[in-house]
Amino acid sequence: MTRHKRRKIKGTIKCITAVILPVVIASGVNGVSKLMAGLSDTSAYILDETVNSSAKHIDVTSESISKIKKQDELLSGSMILSEGYGIEDESEKDTELCRLPDPLDMKADSAGEKPYPASWNTDGDIVRLTYDRYSGNAFFDLEKGGQVNNKTDIPNETLMRESSYLPNFTVSDTDEPIVLIYHTHTTESFEPYVREHYDSSFNYRTTDNTKNVVMVGDAIQAELEAQGIGVIHAKNVHDYPSYNGSYGRSRETIMPILEKYPSIKVVLDIHRDAISAEGVAYQPFVEIEGKEASQIMIISGCDDGTLGMPNYMENFHFACTLQQKLESDYAGLTRPILFDYRHYNQDLTNGSLLIEVGSHGNTLQQSQYAGQLFGHSLGQLLNYMKR
Repeated sequence: MTRHKRRKIKGTIKCITAVILPVVIASGVNGVSKLMAGLSDTSAYILDETVNSSAKHIDVTSESISKIKKQDELLSGSMILSEGYGIEDESEKDTELCRLPDPLDMKADSAGEKPYPASWNTDGDIVRLTYDRYSGNAFFDLEKGGQVNNKTDIPNETLMRESSYLPNFTVSDTDEPIVLIYHTHTTESFEPYVREHYDSSFNYRTTDNTKNVVMVGDAIQAELEAQGIGVIHAKNVHDYPSYNGSYGRSRETIMPILEKYPSIKVVLDIHRDAISAEGVAYQPFVEIEGKEASQIMIISGCDDGTLGMPNYMENFHFACTLQQKLESDYAGLTRPILFDYRHYNQDLTNGSLLIEVGSHGNTLQQSQYAGQLFGHSLGQLLNYMKR
C-alpha cells in the first residue's frame, strides 16, 4: 500500500469523524427531532498599498525552468503518474466532497473574547452578485480559464508568457505535511445566512473559530486530507485584540513550522474580502452543482525591488496553474488573480499565496462550500504533481 493510499484512508476517516462527531453532540444537546430535521468597520480591512504602481519591477525570466509535464495534461489529470498500477491508476478517483457539518450548527469549545452575534440588526443592504469576465487593459485571460488583474508595470505580454509555466516545485509521495494553512486575519467572519440586510453594528470579526475563516481553513483541510495530502492548519489568532502587526505575528507562527517540516510546498494564508459601498455589503457568489459558493480571489505579490521577494514570479506560476485548475473544475468560482506590489509573507516559499474566500456579505455556508471546492481542486493538482 502506497503512502498516498494510507494517507487517503486516514483522510477519509477524518472526514467521516468530522461529520459524525458534531451530529452526535448535536443530537445530545438539541434532541432527536432536531437531528432528524437536519458593517461599520469594514474599512478596517483594506489591502495595503505597499508602493507606487509606477515602481520598476525586477526582471525575472523563466526560460530555463524544467517543465514537469505539459500544462494541459496537468490541469486535466490525463497524465497519471504510476503508483504501482501500470500506465494508469486503476483506483477509484474521488469526485464526492466530504460531508461537513453546517457551520451554523457547529459550536466552538470556546468562542473567545469576541463571540459571534446571537441576534442581529438589519440596517444595511446586501447586494448579491456574480463577478463574470472582466474587460480592460489591466486584465488578461489565462489559457485554461480564469483571468489575471495586473496592477504592476510589467507588460501583460510578459505575464502571459510567465503564466504558461508550471509551479517551480515538485511534490513527493510522503506522509509528511505538504500544505500549510494559516490566517493572518484569523477573526474575519461572514453573514449567518442569505438575507437582504446586514448588521452595521457588527464589524464581521469573531474569535469563534466555527464562524470565522478558520472554519474555511478546516473545509480546505478536510478535502486535502481526504485525497491523501498532509496538512498543517495553524489556527493562531493574529489580529485580535490588535489588528496592526498581524502579518508580523503570523510570520512568527509559520516560520518555525516551515523549518520543522521542509516537506511543505504550499503555504496558504486564508482570508475573506470586504467589498462594500456606503450602506451596502456585496455578496459575490456562484452556483455550482446546485449550491451557492463564495467567489474566490487569489493574490500573488510582486516585488518592485524593495520587498525582499526576488522569486515572486515562482509564486505567480503556481497561482496561474491553480487558478486554471479551479476554473477548469468549477467555472466561475474565481475572480481574477490580483497581481500587485504586495508582500504578505510570500517570500517564504515559492508556493505561497493569499486566498480571499468571499466577502463579509457572503454567508458561512457559501464560504465553507467554496473552501471545499478549493481544497478538492488543490488536492487533485498536488496529486497530479507527485513524482
